[in-house]
Amino acid sequence: MTSSARGGRRRAIRRLAPKVPEITVMFWIVKILTTGMGEAASDFLANRSVPLAGGVGLVGFTLAMWLQLRTRRYVTAVYWFAVAMVAVFGTMAADGVHRVIGIPYPVTTLFYAVVLATIFFRWHRDERSLSIHSIVTRRREIYYWSAVLATFALGTAAGDLTAFTLHLGFLASIGFFAVAILVPAVAYRLRRINAVGAFWFAYVLTRPLGASIADYLAKEHDLHGLGYGDGTVAVTATFVIVILVAYLAWSGTDVQRPPKAADSASPAHQAPAPVPAQYGAPYRVPVVEEAEPSDRW
Repeated sequence: MTSSARGGRRRAIRRLAPKVPEITVMFWIVKILTTGMGEAASDFLANRSVPLAGGVGLVGFTLAMWLQLRTRRYVTAVYWFAVAMVAVFGTMAADGVHRVIGIPYPVTTLFYAVVLATIFFRWHRDERSLSIHSIVTRRREIYYWSAVLATFALGTAAGDLTAFTLHLGFLASIGFFAVAILVPAVAYRLRRINAVGAFWFAYVLTRPLGASIADYLAKEHDLHGLGYGDGTVAVTATFVIVILVAYLAWSGTDVQRPPKAADSASPAHQAPAPVPAQYGAPYRVPVVEEAEPSDRW
């Protein structure tokens, strides 16, 4: 390989600062709010015009991804704008497959589960880690956002599956997913699952939980909802999200920070996952950004 080619490969894997937030209680609150907002906004737009909804969703998603990928560090407002647009676009994609093409919810749920599993398989095969603390290269970031988009589509299909196909309704679906989302937390505490697995398990379940809450608040009484309307729920959720994101940006509590010095001698910090050597000169992620932590989200 020529020196210019090697130089191009090295530039392609330049290390970035962490591009995702620290996982805190506030993270999960905002995440669930974005899922509900995405569900309500998608339904509101689709009920006016399906082409309009698709256009707005695609433009918003494209703009958000462009902003997120061009930054070289985590920016609170940019990151959560990206999550919000993925929520809207992912909901539209999942709903469109069922409503426009007519594919049943069990089939779409299985399909998106396979898509997500494939992304995780390729991500782990190429990078040897699914940890959000190892997302310090462009390729890892692209894998991350691909997985996030797939989780929204899967969660949308799963939520509709329980509410409509299984006839649980919105309120029972809220209870079901609220209990289900506790499973990875309990399993992690009991050391039955590692932090990375617990994170992604819970992340997938935030989508149907948030969407079920939004549908229960927005849908008509005939559908066993409270009838506030999709527009009202979408605007209210957006308002709350903006306030919480502004607080996070001001406080900086969501920025990933290096582990304490006392922790740096642990095996988890001594063996970070390297970027594959075939992409240029050997490269290792700094020890403060461990690839497969056993005790962190």
